Amino acid sequence: MKARLVVFPIKGKIWCFSRSIDQSASAFNSANTPSTVKELWKKISSNSKPLNANAELLVDFISNKMNNAWVGLEKAPEGSFKNKLHGFGLQLLARVKPSEILLKSISKEVTNVRITYPPSLNSRLVRRRLRHIAMRGTVIHRKYFYGSVTLLPLTTALAVLPLPNIPFFWVLFRTYSHWRALQGSEKLLELVSDYSRAQNPSAEMMEASKELEELLRKGYENGSVNEKAISDICIQFKLNKIDVLKWRDLV
Repeated sequence: MKARLVVFPIKGKIWCFSRSIDQSASAFNSANTPSTVKELWKKISSNSKPLNANAELLVDFISNKMNNAWVGLEKAPEGSFKNKLHGFGLQLLARVKPSEILLKSISKEVTNVRITYPPSLNSRLVRRRLRHIAMRGTVIHRKYFYGSVTLLPLTTALAVLPLPNIPFFWVLFRTYSHWRALQGSEKLLELVSDYSRAQNPSAEMMEASKELEELLRKGYENGSVNEKAISDICIQFKLNKIDVLKWRDLV
């Protein structure tokens, strides 16, 4: 599976690193994830793959259930408890760093990446910054993954309260998120490393885009890229605007 990463300066010395939305990848993951406990058990019991592969299948199943529950909250009537719960969840999600979102988007199925960047940037520096994000991610998300795992038993105990166990579900989500980001960090580091390029030159392709450069030139004002230019870039390169804005608002 191929992944397209778009890199460009968005505010001062801050760069944006975002993956283009790939609908086919989402459809592939959904089709290969069991939707019921019966299907999950059937796949695991008939699976000759190693234990870690079955663990990933279980994690994907839980993630799918969490996503469906989140969609249910999103569709809840205005002013209802579920609707307020969804709003609270959005506030928590706003705190997730954009680098984590990028790393989570690099799944194990990705075999090569195409890095699109404006010609004004040095290609070696672009690759170096990507490697830095990946290397830093392997350290940070491994640490927070183990930290989140240790909190799960404590938050599980709150189930005795006559209220939704929001802390448990939040910690469960953060555990999953850090685990995915860790996996993505290791995969991205593998794809953009010098060794990987030497072994498999097609694993990475640098693409200087004059179109991206022009959109940035028109929209750069007061030290950052304005929102109209960001919208145009997101449309042209199929990026998630909310994720891109997180880079611009990064402190």
